[in-house]
Amino acid sequence: MTPEARARQTIDALLTAAGWHVCDVASANMYAATGVAIREFPLNPGHGFADYLLYVNGKACGVIEAKKEGATLSGVEVQSARYAQGLPAALPAWRRPLPFVFESTGVETRFTNGLDPAPRARPLFAFFRPELLLLWLKTAEPPSPNHIAPGTEPTAEPPAGYLPTGTFLARLQHMPPLVTEWGQGGASYQLWPAQIKAIQNLETSLAANKPKALIQMATGSGKTFTAISFIYRLIKFGGARRVLFLVDRGNLARQTKKEFDAYASPHNAYKFGEEFIVQHLQGNQLDGSARVVICTIQRMFSMLKGRELAEEDDEVSFLPLPPAGEGGGEGGLFKDPEPIGYNPAIPIESFDIVVTDEAHRSIYNLWRQVLEYFDAYLIGLTATPNKQTFGFFNQNLVMEYGHAQAVADGVNVNYDVYRIKTEVTEAGAKVDKGYWLETQDKATRRKTAWQLDEDFEYDPTELDRAVQTPDQIRTVVRTLRDQWRVDLFPYRQELPKTLIFAKDDNHAEKIVEILREEFARGNEFAQKITYRTTGASPEQLIKDFRTAYYPRVAVTVDMIATGTDIKPVEIVMFMRSVKSRSFFEQMKGRGVRVCQPTDLMAVNPGEQLRKDHFVIVDCVGVCERDKTDSRPMDQKKSVPLDKLLQAVALGNVEDEVLSSVAARLSRLGKDISDADHAKVIEASGGHSLKDLARGIVQALNLEANSEDQSPAQLEATLRQAAQPFSNPALRELILKLRQKADLIIDTVTSDKLVSAGFTEASDRAQALVHSFEAFIQQHKDEITALQILYNRPVRAPLKFEDIQALADALHSPPHLIEESALWQAYAALQKGKVKGSNQKRLLTDIVSLVRFAMQQDNELVPYPERVQANFKAWLAQQSPSPNSPPLPLGVGWGEGSPGSPPPHPPFTPDQLHWLEMIRDHIAANLGIDIEDFSYAPFEQEGGLGKVHQLFGAELPKVIEQLNRELAA
Repeated sequence: MTPEARARQTIDALLTAAGWHVCDVASANMYAATGVAIREFPLNPGHGFADYLLYVNGKACGVIEAKKEGATLSGVEVQSARYAQGLPAALPAWRRPLPFVFESTGVETRFTNGLDPAPRARPLFAFFRPELLLLWLKTAEPPSPNHIAPGTEPTAEPPAGYLPTGTFLARLQHMPPLVTEWGQGGASYQLWPAQIKAIQNLETSLAANKPKALIQMATGSGKTFTAISFIYRLIKFGGARRVLFLVDRGNLARQTKKEFDAYASPHNAYKFGEEFIVQHLQGNQLDGSARVVICTIQRMFSMLKGRELAEEDDEVSFLPLPPAGEGGGEGGLFKDPEPIGYNPAIPIESFDIVVTDEAHRSIYNLWRQVLEYFDAYLIGLTATPNKQTFGFFNQNLVMEYGHAQAVADGVNVNYDVYRIKTEVTEAGAKVDKGYWLETQDKATRRKTAWQLDEDFEYDPTELDRAVQTPDQIRTVVRTLRDQWRVDLFPYRQELPKTLIFAKDDNHAEKIVEILREEFARGNEFAQKITYRTTGASPEQLIKDFRTAYYPRVAVTVDMIATGTDIKPVEIVMFMRSVKSRSFFEQMKGRGVRVCQPTDLMAVNPGEQLRKDHFVIVDCVGVCERDKTDSRPMDQKKSVPLDKLLQAVALGNVEDEVLSSVAARLSRLGKDISDADHAKVIEASGGHSLKDLARGIVQALNLEANSEDQSPAQLEATLRQAAQPFSNPALRELILKLRQKADLIIDTVTSDKLVSAGFTEASDRAQALVHSFEAFIQQHKDEITALQILYNRPVRAPLKFEDIQALADALHSPPHLIEESALWQAYAALQKGKVKGSNQKRLLTDIVSLVRFAMQQDNELVPYPERVQANFKAWLAQQSPSPNSPPLPLGVGWGEGSPGSPPPHPPFTPDQLHWLEMIRDHIAANLGIDIEDFSYAPFEQEGGLGKVHQLFGAELPKVIEQLNRELAA
């Protein structure tokens, strides 16, 4: 068979699978099916023969030019376009020239839609079903540019049975203006500037027919709301038939479905889920009426392969791929990924748009095939792209909105890093022989005493994986307990919502136990939220952590590391290290979300709060280590057994994967008890681990040595050997048996705190101080308070309203500078020159901050302390002569005379009490007027009448002098 004939054989099969009736000219029947493909069709003289002429509903609509495998296709476009123009005039056609032109080798296919504006060839995975071409032909009239008048808001609903005209690309040229504010019935919605820009840039990209687009938006900046907004527009006004929204975990799919259902239309009174059907795909059946399908990428892969996916596999993220040397991952397992073939049940035209959330985790090997299967525009959403992400999306970054800009816009909050160092976390430990340690069976958690017959030494990397040191965990937890109110949140009554990342489930279990002990709190105070959580569902615990008072602390491994929205979190604590930059940014992102004061106070009742930052408590140096972009590994390195079994369950029967599974099962079979052997035989349907390993080896040997079996037969043999591992119960049992490797518990070593404090000269502190000092320079001639402080640095006649105006300017975008955060930043950079870091800030502290920034003061001292010092100095000057009555300054007081008796106090106790109240008022308000005595706290103690009684006619002079001397 020639290469050309082999290619046509493959094309015939693809067309048949897509619902076409394929025949020769002699046996042609235009009405044999909706779509008929006629081979070797003669065209007008000079136009030759079309390899395939396509008929739909009895009329010609397109051609296919076939080439041998390996031929390049772009150079064939002129030839196939000539075929499209050569249909004899007597034959029926939908339009001339024929609008649909394909070039194909059977392996590679390209398609040009002549109905599109500026038609451009694009690659296809296979061929379209004829019903899609018929739909396009029936709606081929181009949309009128006046279909929606510019500047008007489209509110009228299309009539029943309405079909949008023109192709999807044509309709994208005439999208209506974006509505940015809407609402009714007391509810109001508004797109943020970054969301507006993202949607507008994306629609521009789509209208330019760019097949891929990437939206980078910082965690917490509203990526999902942005996505729902543009999906709504693409369906309602662009006429998108169906959109696929891919996530990588079941709980994220459920969260996304809720957000779709809650989205209120900007154009009518419906919610999204009321206007368009949104399907959360949990089985293997697409809802034909759904306009949006939300699905995990692993489920869609299984569906395309024609397989079932175990429900629990929908819940576990198989992503991201770790960097080289950091555990396993799909990069090692699917170096040569099992290819997806055409699935007639899910045609390539099933979706017009594919949106992949957390795109940096879904573009590799196995999963990439899912994204490239459909003939759809591909839109990626991510907060943490890497080089490979940019490359996959053709460098078409339509929106770049990072954390720094999100903080400047008030969309995110910034963070401080608080570092805890202990002796064990920094250097490991050594236990001398003769001491007793404990070992714990990871599967049963049963402990056994173990006396050392030689010295036992371990380094920090082994902590909480091979070795657990309870006192190391206890030392870290005690430091949090003792310092959170001193250093992190001085004026809070209750520990803010805290998320702790542990190394594994056993580590998380111990952290929860010690948290409850050291904080002397009950079970509800700290909860473990992992995939192994039993009792209350992880989703319920997450909901409680988000909206209820308890738990105050959630300990997780990676279940809450990505995607999960818990806005009240104010402490993110790392008790595990992370090497992947993207994964670290995702974990850190759990704290960046803005939280409305009402929501924050709902979980912190009785406290008047506002979330203006969060704190990373770094217990392992994760913020100090270099990190790498997640990327596929070049070769399989130390792939964990659970990853291997997951890969086999998903259909991977590559030699290296199966042989690795066989080798590990063989080793495991030698170590387990008779009782465990019996459990395996029951779970596997009669096979021991030895049987399972032998079956795999025999299948691999057959593949290597057989010459009389087809590739399909050999693959079927491998699949039969791997079939038992599709049973989740067997996989879980094997993993439990594997976990019986003991965890060593070092109960001897006593850990000690080395240091605890905010990191010196952090990037955030430097950036904040730089921003503040640049603000002063920029506005020194515009803002009254800065004018006064710049030009008259001492005894300036500042007014409270001047400082309030300055504060308002600092608090507004794009600056968003808070006094407390700025004070902490100066403390981190110049600790020896800053006082009162743990005090509650007053508005008047801005005066101290400005003077320190302008180097008018050598120390940064809270403004009330400065006023107090000035008050003491002023009192010291008020020394009356021996016989003078207690009257205000300027009525005869002197310095006394040599030899006279010691002077009596210048003021009576009542006068001194009122002077102290005046001092405190000036500290908080920059000054005092006569009218202020009619308000608290003066009014409660007699008000204006009382102060006149005490100071008489000299009261105005007293006020003038105190305003001048104290507000220096």
